[in-house]
Amino acid sequence: MTSPLQAARLDWSTGLPMSADYGDVYFSRDSGLAETRHVFIDNNQLPQRFAALQQDALFVIGETGFGTGLNFLVAWQCFLQHAPAGARLAFVSTEKHPLTPDDLQRALAMWPELATEADALLRQYQEMAPGWHRYVLAGGRISLTLLVGDALATLPELDARVDAWFLDGFAPSRNPDMWQPALFEQLARLSKPGATLATFTSAGIVRRGLAEAGFAVEKVAGFGSKREMTRGQLDTAPAPGWQAPWYARPQLAANRERSAIVVGAGIAGASTAYSLAVRGWQVTVVDRHPQPASEASGNPQGVLYTKLSPHFTPLTQLILSGYGYSLRTLQAQLPQGDDSWRQCGVLQLAHNADEEKRQGGLALAGLPHGILHAVNAEQASALAGLPLQHGGLFFPQGGWLHPPALVRRLLDHPNITLRLATAITELAQNPADDSWVAMDSDGPLAIGSIAVLATANETVQFDPTFYLPVKRIRGQVSVLPATDASRQLKTVICGEGYISPARHDSHCMGATFKFDTSDTRACDDEHEENLAMLAQMAPALHEALGGETLSAADCNGRAALRCTSPDYLPMCGAVVDREAFIDCYGQLGRDASLKISQPAPEVGGLFVSTAHGSRGMVTAPLCGEVLASLLENEPAPLPKPIMDAIHPSRFLIRDIVRQKLRD
Repeated sequence: MTSPLQAARLDWSTGLPMSADYGDVYFSRDSGLAETRHVFIDNNQLPQRFAALQQDALFVIGETGFGTGLNFLVAWQCFLQHAPAGARLAFVSTEKHPLTPDDLQRALAMWPELATEADALLRQYQEMAPGWHRYVLAGGRISLTLLVGDALATLPELDARVDAWFLDGFAPSRNPDMWQPALFEQLARLSKPGATLATFTSAGIVRRGLAEAGFAVEKVAGFGSKREMTRGQLDTAPAPGWQAPWYARPQLAANRERSAIVVGAGIAGASTAYSLAVRGWQVTVVDRHPQPASEASGNPQGVLYTKLSPHFTPLTQLILSGYGYSLRTLQAQLPQGDDSWRQCGVLQLAHNADEEKRQGGLALAGLPHGILHAVNAEQASALAGLPLQHGGLFFPQGGWLHPPALVRRLLDHPNITLRLATAITELAQNPADDSWVAMDSDGPLAIGSIAVLATANETVQFDPTFYLPVKRIRGQVSVLPATDASRQLKTVICGEGYISPARHDSHCMGATFKFDTSDTRACDDEHEENLAMLAQMAPALHEALGGETLSAADCNGRAALRCTSPDYLPMCGAVVDREAFIDCYGQLGRDASLKISQPAPEVGGLFVSTAHGSRGMVTAPLCGEVLASLLENEPAPLPKPIMDAIHPSRFLIRDIVRQKLRD
C-alpha cells in the first residue's frame, strides 16, 4: 500500500451526497436513478444485450468509480429483469475513497426502488481495507469485485475480460488525476472485442484519449440539464503483451460439462464446492471421514483474525482480502450464536518487543480504524472485560467461528452431493473424454469434468500432485469449562496463542505448533503448554479459570495436522505435469529473462486448494472463489501478482530458475 486509505468525506448540506474533497456530486440533482439508466444502462444497450444472453452465460461490467453503488444496483436490477435465469453478472469497480457503511446506507435510502438490492449489499458491507474485495450476491448470480485504491494502480493488476464499461467518477475538471491516457489504455487492454463504454462527460480530453486507445467514440444526448455525453465501442484492440505462461489461466475445453469432483470436506473443499455450486455446477464432494470438517477444520472455535505485516507482503494482501470475504460469507450465511460464530472482536497483544515493533508499524500504515486500531493496556482490559498487562491492536470486525458450522452450511446446497466415509483408491482421467473418475474399492463413485484436491497433507498421496511441497504442522487446542469470573471475557485474546470467549460455557485455547510428529492424539504435555501460554498472555484470565490448580487433567481438546507450504501461502490453481513442465521451461535455469510463450503442460482439469495452514478460515473461502473464477472465466478476485503468488507451479519455476531442476 503506497498511501493510507481515506474514506470518502461527504457533505450532506444540500440533501445530496457531495464529495468534500472533489467538490462534485455523486449523482444528478435532477434524478440520479434516471441519469444512471440513461447514461450507463441505455447507452450500453444493456437490456437488449442481457436478454440476448444464453443460459449459463457470463456478462462482465467494469466501472471506474463505485461511489454510492447506485450504478451497480441499477445494473443488478436490470440484469435480473432481462437476463435468462441461468446467466450471471460479474461487476468490477474501482474506488479510491469508499463510503463508510453509514454514508452508503444514507445514500441508498434515497432510492426505495432499489431497496431489495441495496439491503443485500448493505448486509455484507463493512469498513474495508485497501485491496480487492469480492461480494457474492443474489444466490451467486451477481458478483461484485471492488478494487479499493487508485484506479491507475488497481486496473493494471486486474485479470478480466469486460463487455461494457461505466466510466464514472468525478468530472475531469475536478479529478484530472484519473482521466489520463494510462486509464484509457487499461480499459482497452481489459476489454473484449466490441466492448462498449458510456460516460456522463463529453470533455475533449476524454474523447481523444479513448480514441487514441482504440475506441470509436461519439457524442450523444446527455441527461437532464447536461446537453451531451460520450459513448463508444472498442474498434482496435491493443496487441497483448507477454505474460508468463506458467501462471496463465487454465486451458479449458469449450462446452465442457459443468460437473466437478471435490476431494476433501474441510473448509477448503466446502468453499470450492459452494463457489462452483452457486454458479450452477453439479459437485460431488468425497471424504474418507463419516462427517465433514473432521480434521483441521473440526476445532470447536477458530479465530477470525489477520496477523499482518506492515510491509504489505503478498501474504498480508491475501489475508486482508480473505478476511473481508470470510466475514461477508458469515454475514450472509450464518446467524450469530454459540452454534456458529460471534463478531466479538479480536485483541492482538503486544506481548514482546518484536510484536510491539510490528504492531507499531501497522498502526502507522493507515488502515481504517474499523479494521484495526491501537489500544493501551487499560483500553484492552476494558474491551476484554478482564485485566490485561499489555496493549496491542484491536480488530473490531474479528471474532471466533465454529468451523464445522460454516463447513456444513457451505455444503448444504442442492447442487452438492456428499459422499462421506468413502476412501478414494484411485483418481484417474478417462482418455475417451478427459473426464475425471474417482474410484473406491467397489468401483466408480463420482465423475466430473474437473477434479479439485482439497486434501491438505494428503494431496501428495495422489500421483499427479506428489511433488507439491506441503509441510505438516501438528496443532492441539485445549478446552476448559468456564467459571463465573471467566465468563466476563468479551473478546478473543491473541498473543503467542489465543483464547476465545465462552462458547456453550467452555473456552477454547491454543494452538500448539509441532513440526516433528504426525500423531493426532491429544496429549497432556501440550495441554500444559497451552495453560502456560495462557498464564503468560493473560494472567488474570488464567487465575479466573483456576490458576495454579489448573492442570492437563482439567482440559479436553483435540489435535490435528495443519498443512502449509514453504512460503506459508496457500496453493490454489491448476496442476501441471512435473516432468513435462521442467522440459518446457528448463532453459530458464540458464537465462531467467527468456520470454517463453509455450503454454504450461497442465494435467487437464485437475486443480488444488491446499496449504492453508492455520489461516484456513481466512484464505480457503476466498480460494474457492479463485478456482470458480478461473473455471468460469470471470474477473479474478485477487490482483494478478497475488494470483501468481498462490499458483501451485511457483515452486517448480523457482527451483528451475535457481538451477535446482534442469531440463
